[in-house]
Amino acid sequence: MEASKLKYFQAVAHIGHMTKAASKLNISQPALSKAIHHLEEELEIKLFNREGREIQLNEFGEILLEHVDRAFIEIKEGERIIKDLAGLEKGYISVAATFPHVFPLLMGEYLKSYPNVQIKQIQSSSTQMKLLIKNDKIDFGISTFPIIEEGIEWIPLADDEIFLTVPVDHPFSNRKSISLKETENERFIGLVEGYGFRDITDKFCREAGIEPNNLIEVEDSGAILKLVEMGYGISFTPRLSMLSEHPGIIAIPISFPNCKRTIGVAYKKKHYFSKASENFLHYIIDYFKNYSAEKS
Repeated sequence: MEASKLKYFQAVAHIGHMTKAASKLNISQPALSKAIHHLEEELEIKLFNREGREIQLNEFGEILLEHVDRAFIEIKEGERIIKDLAGLEKGYISVAATFPHVFPLLMGEYLKSYPNVQIKQIQSSSTQMKLLIKNDKIDFGISTFPIIEEGIEWIPLADDEIFLTVPVDHPFSNRKSISLKETENERFIGLVEGYGFRDITDKFCREAGIEPNNLIEVEDSGAILKLVEMGYGISFTPRLSMLSEHPGIIAIPISFPNCKRTIGVAYKKKHYFSKASENFLHYIIDYFKNYSAEKS
């Protein structure tokens, strides 16, 4: 069974359209159709249900795709291990984070020490992160929600206080602290449902006995403080997000309920880690240890 045929099969299976898959693979559509046909002949079984040029996997195709995906991941990992052991690359790290807007601060000191390391960072929910870790798509997941799964290690790094943030001209701006109950008539700006931080803040509101008026919901967490500065509402903001300056807002400690989140790092126990990845894990543990010491 040729690897090229399996690669073609994988592309068609994921895209679900013969012509589009051929374009992505940079081959002609007839050549791709012929390769898929030969693969099915070799296996002596049909892998797709066809409707014109749109095709869908049948149950046999689903089984094969699962194993083909896994095989190509293992091949890629093998190449990575060999290159790392042979010293053919400076290092590569892949990280998913639930709070990407603070990632530049997190990476600043690390890149000073390891300027040639290649880093890939993606934004992900905790649920998506778990799948990425299990499937060896990333080295680490830095999350504000515990990732608990057999075969995955979760290391709590720091507790992070969550503030109420308001514009400088807001009636609450002179307060030393505030109970969430007092905000029940305020307009909130926050993340859309499905993000771990949204789940956490919704839980705090329920504890306070209020239903927040989520006037504006966004997917880009970095936009929230900008909207607060512009006077469109108030928001929940973790201390970690306040490390950079925001002169147009005031951060108010919340007296009730106790509003904190736990930041942690997760990784697959049997995942191969390059030397760069191992250094990065030690770095982020030390980074958050210093972060905890500074706020105490």
